Amino acid sequence: MENFLSSISEILEVESVNLEDELDSFEAWDSLTVLSIIAFCDSEYSVALSAEEIDNSGTILGLKQLIESKI
Repeated sequence: MENFLSSISEILEVESVNLEDELDSFEAWDSLTVLSIIAFCDSEYSVALSAEEIDNSGTILGLKQLIESKI
């Protein structure tokens, strides 16, 4: 999980993210971004997430905790 924040920043097309940031506050947040996060989690962590789980996580921290709970 050491490169998690930089990878999420890249997916969200921003320079950096904070754990407290709301996922839907990013300009790039849309269904394609959610699909990119699903693919990222699958390839990097072998974790399968649904779009609903990602939406329900709410923040970067929530997303990180969701992934960690499935590793």
